[in-house]
Amino acid sequence: MYRERSAGVAGAVLWTSTAPADPVPTRVLPDGCLDLLWSSRAGLLVAGPDRTAFLSAGGPGERWVGLRLPPGVGPAVLGVPAVELRDRRVPLADLWGPRVTAPLADRAEADAAAVLIEVAAHRLRVAGGPDLLGTRVAAALAVGTTVAATAAEVGLDPRGLLRRSRHLFGYGPKTLARILRMRRALALARAGVPLAEVAAHVGYADQAHLTRDVRAFAGVPPTALLGG
Repeated sequence: MYRERSAGVAGAVLWTSTAPADPVPTRVLPDGCLDLLWSSRAGLLVAGPDRTAFLSAGGPGERWVGLRLPPGVGPAVLGVPAVELRDRRVPLADLWGPRVTAPLADRAEADAAAVLIEVAAHRLRVAGGPDLLGTRVAAALAVGTTVAATAAEVGLDPRGLLRRSRHLFGYGPKTLARILRMRRALALARAGVPLAEVAAHVGYADQAHLTRDVRAFAGVPPTALLGG
C-alpha cells in the first residue's frame, strides 16, 4: 500500500509503501526530484533524479519510507550535485560516511519518517535553505514557461542555466521541462481529459507527439499508464 503526505520541509512529500507478499515491479516515473529513503531491508538510501522510468521491485513485505525533495532542493540537503546521483540508487553512507549515518540508521528502525524529516530540515538550515534559483527555475518550467524565457527571467544565459540546472536537477532545463510537461499531461489525462485535448493544452504538437514523449520517459505509451 502506498500513501503520501506533506512533510513540512521545503515542499517535500513524505511517502510510505509496503510491498505485498507477492510484489510486482512498480514503474516510478521521472519527476526531477531526489529522495531520501529508508528500507526495512536496505537501510538508508538516496534515489537520484531519473531520466527514464525506474522499475522498483521490493521484496515481499518490504517497508519503505521516503522523503521526496522537490526539484532543486536535493543538493542543499545531500551536499552533492544532483548530476552525480542521476539514474542512481546509492547508500546514504556513501555520501555522508558511516560515522554519520550509522546512528541515523539505528533510529530509523523505530521511526524512519521522523528521522528523514529531521535530518533534511537540519541540513537545509545549515545550508541556508534551498537554492532560490532552483525554486524559480522549477516553478517556471512546471507551468510551461519556455527554457529561453526562464533563462531570461532568472538572469542567466543558456550556458549558465544549463550548468546550474545540471547541479540542481541532474539534467538540463530542456529535459526537466519535458519531464514536467509529461507529468502535467498525465495528471490531466487521469482527471478524464481526452488525450488529444491534453496534448493541445500542455503544448505538444499533437497526440502522437505526446505519446512519443511519454514513451521516451516512461517506457510505455500513456494508455498503458492510465490503464494501470
